[in-house]
Amino acid sequence: DVQLQASGGGLAQPGGSLRLSCAVSGLTFEDYAFAWFRQAPGKEREGVSCIVSRDGTTYFADSVAGRFTISRDNAKNAVYLRMDDLKPEDTAAYFCAAVRAERGVSAARVIGLMKYGYWGRGTQVTVSS
Repeated sequence: DVQLQASGGGLAQPGGSLRLSCAVSGLTFEDYAFAWFRQAPGKEREGVSCIVSRDGTTYFADSVAGRFTISRDNAKNAVYLRMDDLKPEDTAAYFCAAVRAERGVSAARVIGLMKYGYWGRGTQVTVSS
């Protein structure tokens, strides 16, 4: 079975940092793209960032560009989201998702296809002083 296990959430102060991890199993890591989504109470789910495992190309939503970094470790089958300069509006449940990615597809394109892929449970991020 495919499993995506997100961890690393918690409480951070504004301006602080957190690193989320997504442990992946049950699929061929290099054939997939991985994304982080978030959803705050009463708000729509937002695609935050995406990385294509095969070539490392990335996508970031405008709301997090320049503050968040996505990376992957193909040897460990893991995906990470480094979040710096956190703001209260970053408070949300964060989810890791995966979808098979064709060769040459861009991260900006494939994040829209995540709804057809695999999803893990969320990890809560709260930014508050």
